[in-house]
Amino acid sequence: MGITEQDERNARIDTGRPHPARVYDWWLGGKDNYPVDEELARRILAVDGTVVRGARANRRFMHRAVRTVAEAGIRQFLDIGTGIPTEPNLHQVAQATAPESRVVYADHDPIVLRHAEALLYGSPEGRTAYVHADVRDVDALLERAAETLDLTSPVALSLVALTHYLDADPAGDDVYGLVARYVDALAPGSYLILSQVTPDLNPEAIGKAAENFHRTGTPFHPRSLAEFARFFDGLELLGPGLIPVHGWRPEAEDVAAQAEGIVPVYAGVARKP
Repeated sequence: MGITEQDERNARIDTGRPHPARVYDWWLGGKDNYPVDEELARRILAVDGTVVRGARANRRFMHRAVRTVAEAGIRQFLDIGTGIPTEPNLHQVAQATAPESRVVYADHDPIVLRHAEALLYGSPEGRTAYVHADVRDVDALLERAAETLDLTSPVALSLVALTHYLDADPAGDDVYGLVARYVDALAPGSYLILSQVTPDLNPEAIGKAAENFHRTGTPFHPRSLAEFARFFDGLELLGPGLIPVHGWRPEAEDVAAQAEGIVPVYAGVARKP
């Protein structure tokens, strides 16, 4: 499965307002963003000096989590809100551990669509595909993902740095309901990989960052540890549990990064029993 004509027709880049994936790209030093994205990224960086460290810490957490579940036997991965590709991306990490791994990326930003062809080159033994779809459209996204993945077998669902862009209002996004629908659709033995911005560790800076997001019409919903924990209801947490992102099974680079200061992001990985 590659990029369809419908994907191309649905892709319309709105350069009049910032997009989280492109803001994130600017923080990571990428070039796939527009002045409106850079403007917001700089404003948030001015009030929250942790955001660049947080973006990098999130990527490293994804790498560690993917290796962990691949070593546990997972061979299928669904990455929603994948964002603009960076090296190494999820499929490269998974297929380095298990070359036969199948990976589906899903995002609704047209910029990501333009770069998706680069994502489709994985290992000869595995398969890598891209779905142009919104996380809110659960049925359509899973239907497209099922063209590549066998949803009757375990899958690792990656929602890294996504949920803080979705609210919890049942009349709106209902982020808890969305995550639960995805988890419910997965086979027993599947995993949830998730990270989320929190106000707990730096409330003043995160409050100012949220104000800047909201001024541009971009949703942003930091969550407390108790609120973060709700995403994992009914699942079996892997050690060390729900913890600031640097501390989740850290490697040498993460230990060194902690010396720069903690970042206000929680991370967790859990298995569906």
